[in-house]
Amino acid sequence: MAEPFKNMYNEQFLDLLTKDLKLVIPNLDAHAFVSQVMDKEWENRELKQRTAHIATVLKRFLPADYKDAIAKILELLDCIEPRYPHCSKIDDTKFGLLLEYGGILDSYIEQYGLDDYETSVKAIERITQFTSCEFVTHPFIVKYPDAMMAQMLAWSKHEHWGVRRLASEGCRPRLPWAMAIPSLKANPAPIIPILENLKNDPARFVRLSVANNLNDIAKDNPEVVIDLVKRWQGESEEVDWIIKHGCRTLLKQGNPEVMELFGLGSTKHITIEDFQIATPEVKVGNSLEFSFNLLNNSNKKAKIRLEYGLYYQKANGTLSKKVCKISEKDYAANSTTRITRKHSFKVVTTRKLHPGLHQVTVIINGNEFEKHDFELVE
Repeated sequence: MAEPFKNMYNEQFLDLLTKDLKLVIPNLDAHAFVSQVMDKEWENRELKQRTAHIATVLKRFLPADYKDAIAKILELLDCIEPRYPHCSKIDDTKFGLLLEYGGILDSYIEQYGLDDYETSVKAIERITQFTSCEFVTHPFIVKYPDAMMAQMLAWSKHEHWGVRRLASEGCRPRLPWAMAIPSLKANPAPIIPILENLKNDPARFVRLSVANNLNDIAKDNPEVVIDLVKRWQGESEEVDWIIKHGCRTLLKQGNPEVMELFGLGSTKHITIEDFQIATPEVKVGNSLEFSFNLLNNSNKKAKIRLEYGLYYQKANGTLSKKVCKISEKDYAANSTTRITRKHSFKVVTTRKLHPGLHQVTVIINGNEFEKHDFELVE
């Protein structure tokens, strides 16, 4: 199993942090700082609890006045900037160079800067040029909705790609691990001009954020995203990728209008034959193996989005569906294609596995075909 993310905050990281802090706080007691961070509750804290705790400890070693403390943080960034030359230019291979610092500084501003809008916003604009800062924008949008969304719109035209990315990522209505923004879930209209400004951005990370924002919006307001697809489709190869990726939830849901927009039409000439499960009993840690024939019985080629659905056993005995993509391509007229797939049931932190009845189904252009049972055992 992969090492938990929370372990990125370790003694090696804290040693680097204290050495950097000494650049602007020469009399910093590094031993006292690390001791207060790695206290008796340290091992029990999860990732976000650790970042918040480090921010709390950091406050004790920074100037008491918030403006003065932020000035020290910005001075620190100026000192270490030469170590990270890629932060100043578009480099789609090195995003998140200071990921660990970003979480701490996010948390510091959220905990102590919500009442000082001007100082905090200027700090966020600078910090996000080094790392990801989207979590801290959410509480500011909730508290200052009009001012903050106007700022996000201005940031969407910023010269630095990291700030432009923040303009989109920072107002995602359903950003994972972030505070919810009920107003934007209910009405995403303020987000749309920001995405309009960014859909042709030269930075891949910015365009990816636009797609992810669209996908968030689609979960509550699919009609808004469908309207954008109709207006943006065909504008460029990059924009077409954005709208396709931004519609991934609607595609997995089999939304008929979205299917049609992407050329995924009728399945009346498509059939499934000879579905076989090679592992009718799957042990936790192993894989489900299944195969089937996909037949295009038409005299014309057919564009098919081929997926499978896994119905997982839940603790209460009901089943929960997860859709996994196999492919999306043209299948030749009057063709038969053998499809073979494996699905891992390794233990992961994002899903708890419950032994018992599970099901697997084939999904073609949003329509479920055959469904078959198998057992998960310990």
